[in-house]
Amino acid sequence: MAGLYIHIPFCKQACHYCDFHFSTNQELRQRVVEAISKELKWQREYLNNESIETIYWGGGTPSILLRNELEIILDSIFKNFSVVTHPEITLEANPDDLTFEKLALLKKIGTNRLSIGIQSFDDSILQFFNRAHNSVEAEQCISIAREAGFNNISIDLIHSTPGQSLSAWKSNIEKALALRPEHISAYSLTIEEKTTFGQWQKKGKLQAIDEKESAEQFELLIESLTQAGYEHYEISNFSKPGFESKHNSSYWKQKKYLGIGPSAHSYDGISRQYNISNNHLYVNSIESGKIPFEREVLTRANKINEYIFTTLRTMWGTDLGYLEKELDYRLAENQFFQTFLEKGLVVANQHIIRLTSKGKLLADQIASDLFISE
Repeated sequence: MAGLYIHIPFCKQACHYCDFHFSTNQELRQRVVEAISKELKWQREYLNNESIETIYWGGGTPSILLRNELEIILDSIFKNFSVVTHPEITLEANPDDLTFEKLALLKKIGTNRLSIGIQSFDDSILQFFNRAHNSVEAEQCISIAREAGFNNISIDLIHSTPGQSLSAWKSNIEKALALRPEHISAYSLTIEEKTTFGQWQKKGKLQAIDEKESAEQFELLIESLTQAGYEHYEISNFSKPGFESKHNSSYWKQKKYLGIGPSAHSYDGISRQYNISNNHLYVNSIESGKIPFEREVLTRANKINEYIFTTLRTMWGTDLGYLEKELDYRLAENQFFQTFLEKGLVVANQHIIRLTSKGKLLADQIASDLFISE
């Protein structure tokens, strides 16, 4: 079984924190849709005829697409791939796009999971982020989605925002829980160099909050959501039992996936492909009969490091037996491994290592220390 990711590279406006590939100029929209449809046809052999069990519309903002645009792409998917009977079909959406009519359409064409970019229930924070919706729309879109028949809803939140107190973050968590979504993804605000926030930071207009404050907000998040019955199944992801994102979980479990559209990535177990992150160049290349991508063949070190990085972030943990059998690597011999055990950052149980609550605060650093060089 494999996954399919469709990147829709358009947004109404640019969020100040966003480092994903998108454009607010939509003049190429129809050509991009047609190009994605063609690329799907040309990439049909990439997954070696494995059935598609998850389809994920990401971006950008897929919810801005019209019915005919969505159907052009869906038609190409189902014509060129073997899709399981009940696939998980997720669509990323912004609250301001979600009218009852739009939601009913999404439901009708097969979407059965929504990932809604709420980010905050605080109007001052939403304005700071330059989001297109307000706090009222953030809360109302969930009830509208329920009326339209959606029973698998994920919402995105951002914590560790400059100027946001711990009590204000607690209020955000409480409002999220009151809406009873099946899934919550919560990310620490990262200030990327090429974003508006990155430019502000360079000019001294913005400063990230300190690590202690960020850790307190993360710990409050874990405590609150765990008490509310959510499973902390990946560092930034929480779900009610049985509602983990199947698509994103496939990334962390090393399953194959095909990415279509500008900037989309693909993985077949042996290599990774990266489509060009430029709408004009992507469209022109597809229209001339060529998929514009770069390919990286994974070395043994690449495979070991990616396995450690992705699996250690999850509740399923890192399988020492898999590393030894499949990649001839004994992680327990790593000089840092015993230190992490002694410090209570990881626990080992029947050849599976997992991060402790303390370790989750240092997940990236722990994984990095366990990496091997070429």
